[in-house]
Amino acid sequence: MRFSVNMPNFGDFADPRTVAKVAVAAEQAGWDGLFVWDHVVHRRHGGRPFGDPWMLLTAAALATSRIKLGTLVTPVARRHPQELARQVATLDAVSGGRVVFAAGLGGLPIEDEYASFGGTTDPKVLAERLDEGLGLLERYWSGETVNHDGRHYRVRDVTLLPAAVQRPRPPVWIAGFWPNRAPMRRAARWDGAVPLFTDARHGQIPPLDQVRELVAYVHKERESRPGAPFDIVLGGATPGGDAARTRDVVGPLAEAGATWWDERQIQTSDALDRLTPVLRRVEQGPPVL
Repeated sequence: MRFSVNMPNFGDFADPRTVAKVAVAAEQAGWDGLFVWDHVVHRRHGGRPFGDPWMLLTAAALATSRIKLGTLVTPVARRHPQELARQVATLDAVSGGRVVFAAGLGGLPIEDEYASFGGTTDPKVLAERLDEGLGLLERYWSGETVNHDGRHYRVRDVTLLPAAVQRPRPPVWIAGFWPNRAPMRRAARWDGAVPLFTDARHGQIPPLDQVRELVAYVHKERESRPGAPFDIVLGGATPGGDAARTRDVVGPLAEAGATWWDERQIQTSDALDRLTPVLRRVEQGPPVL
């Protein structure tokens, strides 16, 4: 199992220098990755500054040499695929091939970042844009010429260079709420699943029985790709100062099939977007299993 640090892209972490500071501390403490949110607005956290996630991650990339970097998660339907492809490929180059790209429909309430700007909130349309956009991203990252005539996007004779450093492309993880099956079927077509649970919101430990159910479901959906690498990314807030209690939390989830543990703050906590408590947990280091 690998271990990452998770933080929002607002509050203290809207400043790229702060994110770089946490990234350096995470790398020195033995963490394997650092992931930031991808929000433009969030009414629950209104009045706070927000930072662009790709600028935040670029600062982290320039300050580190080993840890994986990415968003958890990017709402592809909210972005132009060609611009997103360029941002990810640039970060992949700057970081020396350390990008993980995680995608989904976006956080709740979905009205914040779609309806607020005149966009649709129809989940069917957003899912169509997500799938079509992911297909375009993969083709853009290849460095090959792209022609496309789809339901939502049209591309005429476009080649985006440089291509992504990682071959055939950066790993793609897909997020969604379990027990909804559709997002996990989508995840099974890519490289990893980042499930949230209706019974355990951001920062809360996911129920072990539901994790086992999810892992079994995704593996069944991937029966046509035996042996291909696939990540199950779980997360929550662990008691970093108590190694035994942390092992009791994370160990059974690893045994159930999780390959990454993403250390998060409780979403309703005042510490969510504050540097001091996050940095304190980072410096304590990842769980030891």
